[in-house]
Amino acid sequence: MIQTMATLDDPYLDLLDLVQWGGEATQDRTGVGTKSLFGQRAVYDIHRRFPLLTTKKVSFKNIAVELLWFLRGETNTKFLKDHGVTIWDEWADKDGNLGPIYGKQWRDFGGVDQIVEIENQLKNDPTSRRIILSAWNPQELKQMALPPCHMMAQFSVRPNNKLECQLYQRSADMFLGVPYNIASYSLLTYMLAHTHGFLPGSLTHVIGDAHVYNNHKEQVKLQLTRESRPSPQLVIKRKCDSILDYNLEDFEIVGYDPHPAIPAPVAV
Repeated sequence: MIQTMATLDDPYLDLLDLVQWGGEATQDRTGVGTKSLFGQRAVYDIHRRFPLLTTKKVSFKNIAVELLWFLRGETNTKFLKDHGVTIWDEWADKDGNLGPIYGKQWRDFGGVDQIVEIENQLKNDPTSRRIILSAWNPQELKQMALPPCHMMAQFSVRPNNKLECQLYQRSADMFLGVPYNIASYSLLTYMLAHTHGFLPGSLTHVIGDAHVYNNHKEQVKLQLTRESRPSPQLVIKRKCDSILDYNLEDFEIVGYDPHPAIPAPVAV
């Protein structure tokens, strides 16, 4: 593994470096090809910082709008486009439909509203080991434009009153997708903690197939030459009764001073 300045204190960059230089050459569904490692893990202390990458600019707006879209239970891109977000366009049909992806499963998994259930558990049984959000529904996978990559999250309230999240992701595009996934589930954890009287604790990210696409190699090399900068803070401006009541204007990122964005093609 090549040691670079950027990997000294950031779990994401350490894992990106490991996959880029230590991964095995593999073929994949897209035909692009990857360097890949299986069974990886990174832990982010989100109590002291919000893990929005600083070695390249990442759009918090895109992340927040997508999460709000999931929470609304929507599976058509209209809400995203109304907010200027196009990250799902490559997979949508001509009418913007994506099938029963994340939002459908979060809000109606066989008739169960998982978000309502999670909030009820945090209110009434916060020490439960069953506070789980799942997007992997085998009965509906074939109807989805893209089966869930981030497929399950478990939340745990610890004795120090911190809310922690462990995310399992079956497939992880380390350069383009994972920065969004880290920030998205951190935001979800912040929202739950803020709403229900806890402190955000940590995000543990467990990955099945962690990969760098072959057409991202140069971008990854560039990112790994950059030094990390101080991480920003997330401010939630009001407190709602439910995380379903928040909107984009309720969130503010403070002190974000990243390196410039690094464009790269999406493997569809």
